[in-house]
Amino acid sequence: MRGSKGENPRIQRRIPVLGCGTVQPPMHVDFEPPTLRMDIGAQARGDYRAMAALDRTISFDPSLRELIKLRASIINGCAYCVDLHTTSARKLGESDRRIAAVAAWRESPFFDSRERAALALTDAITLIHERGVPDDVYSAAADRFESSELAELIFAITAINAWNRIAVTTHMLPEQNGAAGGTT
Repeated sequence: MRGSKGENPRIQRRIPVLGCGTVQPPMHVDFEPPTLRMDIGAQARGDYRAMAALDRTISFDPSLRELIKLRASIINGCAYCVDLHTTSARKLGESDRRIAAVAAWRESPFFDSRERAALALTDAITLIHERGVPDDVYSAAADRFESSELAELIFAITAINAWNRIAVTTHMLPEQNGAAGGTT
């Protein structure tokens, strides 16, 4: 049986599925790079400074924190933050192989069980709308981090997700001259 426009009602429109199980509706493809929508730091200076101050209070393994920031930024599609945290991870001594493997960490042999637990928790919190934070993911992190470290890890993941949302919404862009900078 056909619908009013001649469509077969049994055939469902397929929506492309991106990595990490994220389903995205088809989008308009623009071949021009985005332009900055707003300098949010200038428009909401106090709020921006408060966000940066929160970020500075988080005390967590710096190298692993950069990998977490990179992972969340990849999932959230934040070009600014991917560039920034790739550069920061290199400065902290992370290899290009490990940095590249963050995008496919589950299939990579380059991460130990502690790092894998942190990355799994990052995925779950970043994609919290899909199924919350599963007990097994939380338990794996709780087994590998002291309570205070786990709390800092949760804040680190939450903070980068907030920065990603600010940067994606306002179209913050990486420097094209190769020098990453900024706050996230």
